[in-house]
Amino acid sequence: MNNTKEKIISKAIELFNKNGFAAVNMLDLAKAIKISRGNLTYHFKDKDVLLAAIADEMWGKIETERTKSRQFPSFENLHNEVQLYYHFQKKFAFIFLDNYVLTHSIIKKKFRKMTKQSIEDNKAIIAFSIKLGNIKEEEVPGTYNNIAFITWMITFFWYSQQIIRGDKSREDGEKMIWSIIVPHFTKKGIKSFKRFFGKSYYESLGEPFETNVDNMITF
Repeated sequence: MNNTKEKIISKAIELFNKNGFAAVNMLDLAKAIKISRGNLTYHFKDKDVLLAAIADEMWGKIETERTKSRQFPSFENLHNEVQLYYHFQKKFAFIFLDNYVLTHSIIKKKFRKMTKQSIEDNKAIIAFSIKLGNIKEEEVPGTYNNIAFITWMITFFWYSQQIIRGDKSREDGEKMIWSIIVPHFTKKGIKSFKRFFGKSYYESLGEPFETNVDNMITF
C-alpha cells in the first residue's frame, strides 16, 4: 500500500471514530488530508471501497495477532484474545459502535465468521482445561457452551457498554469473564490461575456482592 493510501486510511479512521461513519463524506476527508477530492477518489472511489480497505486492514492485523496465540488453547490465549479485541475496539471504534457499519454487507459477513471462530476457540479452551484437570466436568448441561458464548459477548461488546454507561475506568472486562469461569475451576485450576495471574488478581475479580436487600430497595 502506498503512502497516500495509508494516509487516507489513517485519517479516515480518525474522523470516523470522532464523528461517525455517516457524518463524514469524501469531501470532508479530502479537506482533512489536504488533497483534492479527485485525488481521494482516485485511490478510493467511494466510502464503501474505503470501508472495505479499513476492514481488510483491521482483520489482517487481528488474524496476525490471533495466529500467534492459537497454537494450543490455554488461560494465556484467552487473556491475549480479550486484550486483543479491546485494543481493536478502541482503535476502530466506529466499526464496533455504529450499528449501520456493523450490519453493512462489507463488515457483517466477516464479523459472523470471526464470531463463530471466537466461540469455537473458547469452547476449545474449556475442553482443554477439563482435560488438564483445571476445570470440573460439566454438571449442568449447556453451562460451558453458554460460558463460551458469554465470553465472546463480553469481549466483543465491552467497549460499547463502557460508552453507554459512561464508564471511564480502565477495566477491560477480563475480570468479569474470569469471575464467571473461576467458580468451575478445580483446586488444580485455581493454583494454575494464581500462578499465571497472581494471587492479588485472583482476589480482585470484582466487588463482593451486597447481600443486604434493604440497601438495594429504592422505593
